[in-house]
Amino acid sequence: MPTVIFESPDNSSAPVRTEAPNGGALADLCDLIDAPVPFSCRSANCGTCRIHVLEGHELLLDAEDEELDVLDVFAVAPPAQRLACQAQMRSGAGLLRVRAVADNE
Repeated sequence: MPTVIFESPDNSSAPVRTEAPNGGALADLCDLIDAPVPFSCRSANCGTCRIHVLEGHELLLDAEDEELDVLDVFAVAPPAQRLACQAQMRSGAGLLRVRAVADNE
């Protein structure tokens, strides 16, 4: 089962660590544990949930076209950055460590 570590963008709080027994949507896990990843999708502010993938990018399924299009607007691409609202985790063992992109990045 993947272990996921969410780091805050400004290191103002301790990392949040959790298990994702079946993989699945990273956004669901963020909601479940109140991870330090902002989501403003419902406010028409797409891209606020961008995350740096610091470790374990192989635990994420490949990005689909919609995600790639949004990342292209920010001139970034997988595996370095992903959208937490779109990223899907594989099941299986491993460590995924991510950090939300800071407002000034």
